[in-house]
Amino acid sequence: MPTRIEALLLALFALTLVSGCLGPVADLYPARPGEPVRTVYLAGHGWHAGLIIARADIPDLAWPEPRDFPESRWLEIGWGDRTFYRSPEPTLALALKAAFASEGSVLHVAGFDPLPADYFPRSEVVAIELSPRGLEALARFIHASYARDAAGRPVALGPGLYPLSGFYAATGRYHLLNTCNNWTAAALRAAGCPITPAYAVTAGNLLLQAETCGRLVQRGSVSPAGRSR
Repeated sequence: MPTRIEALLLALFALTLVSGCLGPVADLYPARPGEPVRTVYLAGHGWHAGLIIARADIPDLAWPEPRDFPESRWLEIGWGDRTFYRSPEPTLALALKAAFASEGSVLHVAGFDPLPADYFPRSEVVAIELSPRGLEALARFIHASYARDAAGRPVALGPGLYPLSGFYAATGRYHLLNTCNNWTAAALRAAGCPITPAYAVTAGNLLLQAETCGRLVQRGSVSPAGRSR
């Protein structure tokens, strides 16, 4: 009998074999000829990647929570296991616990002002051009990922990893087949991008897929197990 880990790895392999590459979502991606585009960025930080969106481009009604960062030019958003993501020094033991016995998930939202490639000089950065409708769909996806209290408010969990950042309780269950990178791929898929979330278990695969609908603006130097800041 296979162990639980072996069974999950087999399931992941089978899913990879049967999952076809998804095409773009009509009317969301790409932008129509002559239509203005909204550029978002994907930054690879080693073990995970973060989505970066211009604060001024975010529709307030679709994603009102960025009001917590009124002065920031850019926002980076990530999703992951509550314990592993919040740890200053993530370990293999924490990674295994997240993969097989996660106790909850979080969103990490960070505000900053420099251009994404300047703020994350060691990260691989991909620029992706979305239609206004695609960006709104992306914003709604992120908004729906916040867990809420009885009054419907986001649940803040304290400071984040960067100088101006915070963690929030999130919806969704983290596990081996639903990682931080799968969530980010699903967010881009919600925006209409031709990305297959099931393939994006690793940051490397997510970034490779993102290059099919975007352009590489900076090569990374952070190690696969590291963090860029």
